[in-house]
Amino acid sequence: MVAFSIWNAIWVVFVAYVFISILILLFLVLLDLFRDKHVGGFAKFLWVVLLLVVPLLGLLIYVLARGHGMSERSARQNADAEQAYEAQVREAAVGKGLASELQKASDMHAAGTLSDDEFAALKTRILA
Repeated sequence: MVAFSIWNAIWVVFVAYVFISILILLFLVLLDLFRDKHVGGFAKFLWVVLLLVVPLLGLLIYVLARGHGMSERSARQNADAEQAYEAQVREAAVGKGLASELQKASDMHAAGTLSDDEFAALKTRILA
């Protein structure tokens, strides 16, 4: 029977935590590296090689050399994505709202529920 103490379990959990933390940091650094438009292709290639060959040393060097801009680039990308999302939502809400109201008014006019004057007034109010 294999002896497995609580200290072995704690060690396994600690090693797994460190391994997962390093993987997350590697992915964050790679994302930041390819997000940065000021770094050329060859420099990106060298960083990737360094990160793959010696990951811990590469992470340390990257964070020391370029860590100050990581949060700025991330915040800028998040702000751009939020603005694009809000613009898309605004466009979709306004576009579908006006179009559906005009369609309803047109259907009511075609069915004879609205007179020509009422339809013109309603159309003017919707488009205003």
